Amino acid sequence: MTLSDAAIARLRRLDDRPDFGGTRYDLLDEIGRGGMGIVFRARDRELDRDVAIKVTAWRTDSDAARLRREARTLASLEHAGIIPVHDVGRLPDGRVFLVMGLARGERLDAHAAGLALADRLRLFDRICDTVAFAHARGVIHRDLKPANIMVGAFGQVLIVDWGLADGPEPGGTPGFMAPEQSTQKGDTRSDVYALGAILAGLAAAGPATKKGDSHLFLLRPLRSVIARATNVDPAARYTDAAALAADVRRFVDGQAVLAHRETGVERAARLARTYRTPLVLVLTYLVVRIVLLFWRS
Repeated sequence: MTLSDAAIARLRRLDDRPDFGGTRYDLLDEIGRGGMGIVFRARDRELDRDVAIKVTAWRTDSDAARLRREARTLASLEHAGIIPVHDVGRLPDGRVFLVMGLARGERLDAHAAGLALADRLRLFDRICDTVAFAHARGVIHRDLKPANIMVGAFGQVLIVDWGLADGPEPGGTPGFMAPEQSTQKGDTRSDVYALGAILAGLAAAGPATKKGDSHLFLLRPLRSVIARATNVDPAARYTDAAALAADVRRFVDGQAVLAHRETGVERAARLARTYRTPLVLVLTYLVVRIVLLFWRS
C-alpha cells in the first residue's frame, strides 16, 4: 500500500513529537516549525500555566549548543518586548528544549493593516525600543521580520526567535536580510536594514492615499528615512535602532528629519501641518477683524 504525501507528513510530525514524560510539561499542540526546531504549546503543571517549548529539530551536539546559546541570550535580555526564558534541558532522545513564555497576539503585518499611519509609526517606535535595548547589551537579532514580531491585545510588542543572535554563521530572511549578511554575521546596522524594510512595509500597510493629498507629499521625508536605513552600504545607514527611531519620532512630531534635506516648500508644508490649529485660529481672528472693520466703515 502506498501512503499519500499528507499521510507521510503526519507520520513525520508524530515522529518529531518529543516525549516529555517525567517532566512537569504536557504538550498540547504544535505552534510552528522551521529549520532550527519545532515550537509547541504546553502546560506547565507546576505553575498551572501555558508555555511555549522550542525543541531542536535534530539531535546533534551543534544544534544542542545553538539552542543553549539562544537560551542564554534570552536570559540576558529582561525587557517587556522580549519573551522570557523559564527553563532549558535535554530530552532522552538527545534533543534540547527551551521553555519560554507563550506569545499571545497577531503578527505585525496583520495587526498593522488598516491602522492610521501615526499608529503604525508608534508601533514601529516600540519595536525599535526593544531592538535598541538588545543592541545596548551587545545582542543583535539578525533575523528581524514581521513574522518574528507579535502585537498583543493591548498593543504590546514582542520580538521572538533570537536563534541567530549569538550564532557563529551569517543568515537571515531574504527581503529583510542586509546584503552583507550573505557572507558575514553583520552588526547593529544589519538590524537597522531589517527595521528599514519593516518600516517600508508599515508605511504602505494602511489605506491608500490619493495622489493629490498633501499628506502624500509629506511622506517624502519618511521615504528618505527608509532609504537611509536600507542603504546597501552599512556605513551610510543609521548606526543602530535608537538612531533610526529618533528620526522617525522627528517625522511624527513634525520636525525635520536628519535623513531628508527638505525644500522651502516642504518646510512650509511641514510647519503648516504641525501648527495647523494655531494658524487656523490666527487666520480666523484676522478674518473677523477685517469683517468688523468693513462693517464699521
